[in-house]
Amino acid sequence: MPLLLIPLLVLAVVLLYLLVLPLSLLQRYRGGRRRRRVQPWVIGINAWMLALSAATFLIGAWISNRWIDGAMTHASLGLAAGGVLGLLGLALTRFDRDARDHFYTPNQWLALALTLLVAGRIGLGFWQAWQWTQSGAAHAAWLVRQGNLLAVGGALLGYYLAYTWGLRARIRRL
Repeated sequence: MPLLLIPLLVLAVVLLYLLVLPLSLLQRYRGGRRRRRVQPWVIGINAWMLALSAATFLIGAWISNRWIDGAMTHASLGLAAGGVLGLLGLALTRFDRDARDHFYTPNQWLALALTLLVAGRIGLGFWQAWQWTQSGAAHAAWLVRQGNLLAVGGALLGYYLAYTWGLRARIRRL
């Protein structure tokens, strides 16, 4: 009898995920445009951890190149496009100061664009999974077309990498 509950548990987890997903995207947008206090040590740790993440991402893309056509190319182009967006985001960031601290506010339109990019990629993933289940195609054929996932991941990583390192440099001048 307990084994019969496993499919119900899996279904409940999937439904919970689908219920929480829009809320998490909304929170991502709200957090992305929020005014923040400048904390140089936090920004420094973020910058170095993002550099480590980018190196790990590129190594993973290089290894994935064996199974996913153009994985390294997609990842590199996404990282470069995200870096350009990160510099644009830094240029559009508003800096202000009160009596005690410095603050910065990221651009709300870029935060919305990045959130929509994530939402679009999640939607595309669901659509591709649906198409794969309907077509009965081989698993390897579906995997080969997943280079755009690396491009989106690279774009997000490149944006935050360029933005954080630029923010770090700008804060040092403050």
